[in-house]
This record gives sequence, C-alpha cells and structure tokens, in this order.
Amino acid sequence: MADLRTAVLATGNQGKLLELQELLKGRLRLIAMRELGLEAAEETGSSFEENARLKACAAAEQSGLPALSDDSGLEVDALQGAPGVYSSRYAGAEGNARANIRKLLSSLDGVPAENRTARLRCVLVLATPGKEPPPLIAEGVWEGRIAASAQGSRGFGYDPVFLDGRTGRCAALMSPAEKGRRSHRGQAARILARLLGDRAPG
Repeated sequence: MADLRTAVLATGNQGKLLELQELLKGRLRLIAMRELGLEAAEETGSSFEENARLKACAAAEQSGLPALSDDSGLEVDALQGAPGVYSSRYAGAEGNARANIRKLLSSLDGVPAENRTARLRCVLVLATPGKEPPPLIAEGVWEGRIAASAQGSRGFGYDPVFLDGRTGRCAALMSPAEKGRRSHRGQAARILARLLGDRAPG
C-alpha cells in the first residue's frame, strides 16, 4: 500500500493549495505539482468527479506518488446549473476570476434575490500509482445564493459573490477558519480525512 501521508496536489491553483494544506494539516502533507515539474491533465470530463479522477490519476502516474485532485465549481439554478464544470473558464480559457464574476453577474442581471440560489460543489479524489487500491472520493456541497455585487477580498474564485445560505455572509468576508467550517471544500476534506483513517494500515 502506498504511503498515504504525503500526496502531490494536482492543481496549479494557489488558492486551492493553501486551503487544502490547512484543511488537511496533520493528516496529509501536500506537495504542489509545480515543485515536481508535473503537467496538468486536460479536463475533458463531463462531471466534477470525472475531472478530479483524470487529474489525480495522471499526477499519480507521472510522479509515482499518491496524488490529490480537487475539481470544484459553482452551480447556479437560474442558469440551469451553469457554469458547473466550466466554472474556472466561464469567461474564457485563461481562467480569469474577475472576468468570470463579471460574466456571472451580467448573466443574472434582473434576477431577484430569491431566485439567485446556487451551490459550490467540490469533489476530492486521492489516487495512488497503479490500479490498486481504488481512489478515495469525497464530495462536499455548500448551498447559498449569488450576491448582487462583489464584496470582500478574501478567498478566491467566486467567493466575492457567494453568500452562505445559512448566515447570508459572503465567502470573501469570512476568515479562513470560518470558511473551512462552512465550505464545500471543508466538507469534502473532512470526509477524505475519515476515509484515510479507515484505510490506514493495522
């Protein structure tokens, strides 16, 4: 069995790296894929899980180490679930967060607050080189709605326009600890930690 105390994080997203390092601290040490000179796998899947599997398995095979991948995004009900798996490149292949937010707010122009329901979804996949054991998969969902305008400067991605469904607080106004307790990524990380405990030898 591969050593499941250290893994390559199969993403170039610095925000995800910092969040997951904190969320999995003491359970899984993460190495940025750029430190090993790895190439990111192309996201050709039609779901978050498919893309996460592609990225994790490719990084594990390239590195010979366990690899963790996070595929996550925003699903807006008024947009029939868009941007979904295209969240990071909603406004173009360059993946500009500000442009993505501008396009999102423009797409929801005139939609009343009660119809701006949305969720952030995260799927984590931890894969090891070879076909055994099978990957560990954990999913978290954060229900909320889209604000009328951006606010706050913390976090990354759609955080400046995502309002927590329970408290109404904007994700970009939350401390890292508060966001970790509420967020889709925090939920998925806690599930993954439990799965790692179940798989621990002896």
